Amino acid sequence: MATAALCFRASALSVACFLLALPLLMAQDPSNLSLEHYSKTCPNAEHVVRAEMECAVRDEPRNAALMLRLHFHDCFVQGCDGSVLLDDTATMIGEKQADQNVNSLKGFEVVDKIKAKLEAECPGTVSCADLLAIAARDAVVLVGGPYWDVPVGRLDSKEASLDLANKDIPTAEQGLVTLISKFWEKGLDATDMVALVGSHTIGFARCANFRDRIYGDFEMTSKYNPASATYLSKLKEICPLDGGDDNISAMDSHTSATFDNAYFETLIKGEGLLNSDQEMWSSIAGYSTADTVNKYWADPELFFKQFSDSMVKMGNITNPAGGEVRKTCRFVNT
Repeated sequence: MATAALCFRASALSVACFLLALPLLMAQDPSNLSLEHYSKTCPNAEHVVRAEMECAVRDEPRNAALMLRLHFHDCFVQGCDGSVLLDDTATMIGEKQADQNVNSLKGFEVVDKIKAKLEAECPGTVSCADLLAIAARDAVVLVGGPYWDVPVGRLDSKEASLDLANKDIPTAEQGLVTLISKFWEKGLDATDMVALVGSHTIGFARCANFRDRIYGDFEMTSKYNPASATYLSKLKEICPLDGGDDNISAMDSHTSATFDNAYFETLIKGEGLLNSDQEMWSSIAGYSTADTVNKYWADPELFFKQFSDSMVKMGNITNPAGGEVRKTCRFVNT
């Protein structure tokens, strides 16, 4: 953790030097985010987002997890700047083509609908980055999770980074030390990590991302429990050794349609679907994360409180390069 913290400080210094070298570039200070940012310019912004999210989740409950994941993947690359929403152009390959996004990141049509309603209500006012942050909160609330106030005022990036997306977004195969360091680089600690990964209580994973896990150490971590063996057998039907990469399974085998703390029980039972998730409980380096998993399973209110706090903390990661308020979330303004 000390090394990661040093890298984080070094990265911050590099950004500061970069900004000094470009005095005409308007940097965005996360302290400028506020709850009142749209109070005069678009007072109904949150109501518009909430109404559209209610429709989206009613039509397809999985949209809750999809919107939450979009916000997470956005914030981990350049900060929460809407860069994940940019389509490829003749001069830029965007983040949608990153390994962790290309076959699984969805929900862009929902974003388009929300943005169209916001533009009709308040043209050129509400950023796509803020849209994602508000929609992610509403997604959680609509499936039984906690509410939190979302500070707003983010700007939309004018560019995306495929390289940073491939480097910065955690993967299902990575070990605990690597995962913790990736969160540290974003200013998030191990407690934030466990809480945020708890969002997998409403998530689904592709077979390609859990095949190694179920044909690997799943039986060992679940201690060859007969009940776990039955669950494993079902997973193997969904995800054969060859083929079926896009077949999906819920990461919370108990209550996948409800945002609750049941996901942490799957880790304690050794039944985590993703290797990266199970590492928080089973890794020899996970003495502190395992304790946190225990606490969140024992106390749902504690989990909800920390999840809310960590979502605000993650949402406050802004792009130091600043940006604009896009008229459409898929392309920069012309």
